[in-house]
Formats: sequence, structure tokens, C-alpha cells
Amino acid sequence: MLDPGDDAPTFTLENQHGEPVPLAGTDATYTVVYFYPRADTPGCTTEACSFRDEWDAFEDAGVRVLGISDDPVADLADFAADYGLPFDLLSDPDGEVASAYDSYGEKEMFGNVFDGVFRNTYVVDDEGTIALAYEGVSPEDHAAEILADVASLEER
Repeated sequence: MLDPGDDAPTFTLENQHGEPVPLAGTDATYTVVYFYPRADTPGCTTEACSFRDEWDAFEDAGVRVLGISDDPVADLADFAADYGLPFDLLSDPDGEVASAYDSYGEKEMFGNVFDGVFRNTYVVDDEGTIALAYEGVSPEDHAAEILADVASLEER
């Protein structure tokens, strides 16, 4: 896991529209980079919808949200459309960006071992530094937790 104060690995990945989206080059005060295992599965849908449901608060706070999985762009497009997700979902098909964020590796499910994305979240400040880090997050209420923690950062 990367820690607050570490430099955030830079990246550019394709979003659900096939457009390149970089981490840098935005006017946002903070960028939420959340990693999730698979689009349109129960936990990942809950997490994505929590960000959607808090979208106005993220915009008001000047916080950008980027969801990253190893799903192909077409699957991300369907996921975003099905649930009305207003933020970028990014495709990391080889897990390279997730690996750079210590969010990709060996997992086990139903007795099967495979490589996949871990449910971790980072908040990156406008200088490219990790401000907050969350490991193995619970999908429910995660967006509200981040908003509260970002508000605490602003109060410092």
C-alpha cells in the first residue's frame, strides 16, 4: 500500500468512451483514484453507485473521481450507462496502474487462484501526492467517508 506523503504514480488510461484520461492536468483540488475488481458485480456496483449518489458533493468540493479496473472499455461503457455513473471509469487491462498502486495481485475466490484488482482507494492532491489511502475498503458508504476525510484535510 502506498502511504500519505508518497508520490502518486502517474498514468493515462482509456475511459468508458475510449478517451485517454491522465491523472495530472486537472483543476481538481483532489482526485479520488479507486480500484475495484469487476464492473457490474454486487460490491463494485454498490461502491460506484455510492460515488454517483454523492456526486454533487464531490463536484462542490472540487474533487474528481476515477474508478479503475482491469475490465475492457466496452464493459465499462455498459456499466456506466446502466447505472448513470457521471465520472470516468478507466480500463487498466494488464493491471499495470493497479500494480503501481499496490492494488493488483494474486487473489482467491471459490478455490480458484488468479490475478486481479484489490478494492483500494487513494486520494491524490493537486501536486500529485497521496493525501489519503484506504486498503480493502467496504463498498457501502465509502464515498461519504472520503468526503468527510477530504473535508478534514481542508480544515488543516
